Amino acid sequence: MSRISRSLVVVLFYYFSGVSTAHADLPDLIDKIKPSVVAIGTYKKTQSPPFIFRGTGFVFGDGNQVATNAHVLPHTSGPDDPTLSILIRGKGSEGTLRLAKIVQRNADRDLAVIRFEGPPLPALKLGSSSVVREGQAIAFTGFPIGGALGYSPVTHRGIISAITPISIPGGNASQLNSQQIQQLKRGSFDVFQLDATAYPGNSGSPVYEIESGMVIGVINMVFVKGSKEAAITSPSGITYAIPVDHLK
Repeated sequence: MSRISRSLVVVLFYYFSGVSTAHADLPDLIDKIKPSVVAIGTYKKTQSPPFIFRGTGFVFGDGNQVATNAHVLPHTSGPDDPTLSILIRGKGSEGTLRLAKIVQRNADRDLAVIRFEGPPLPALKLGSSSVVREGQAIAFTGFPIGGALGYSPVTHRGIISAITPISIPGGNASQLNSQQIQQLKRGSFDVFQLDATAYPGNSGSPVYEIESGMVIGVINMVFVKGSKEAAITSPSGITYAIPVDHLK
């Protein structure tokens, strides 16, 4: 069989078997994902700037619910404090602010759900993290470095490089820090380690399957750096995501 004939056979096999290449489908998938990704922050007319960015979130459920990390949300809610808000970026616009309120926050899993006012947005579908495998192709969309790059959702892609406990005991007591000790007291659980690098602002970004678009995890950076997302000049190179089953 000639090389041309073999190439034709391969093309026909992929065409008739319904197999598609993930990289070819990703641009269309990103177009569907972006309207559901929002910037989370606080708003107060008298502060400068009025909207202070805190992290990323994504719409799910009935279209008025947003999932994010617990550490993204403010801890105070007094009458004089800025109001929790989301920023929706539309095509050709600077964005629309919607007021929001906290529905539930779970610090142990660093997950939270908020609800925003106004018409619903397209909701992402939640998959099952129990069937996720190492080596699986994924992407995540969010707002790296926040407003420094403008509030336009940015997508990174990679694979699930490992499924590992969130806190692994050190070889001796001197290798344990306070964060690991607290996590061990609360109980360890498995998280997804990604080979794609997240940046400050990506916390709360949806991690989704490239083939289906189903959300399988939520980017979390507290457990990567062990401190607040402040070092924008030196990302860790290793990113973790909380499995979506904990959000459910």
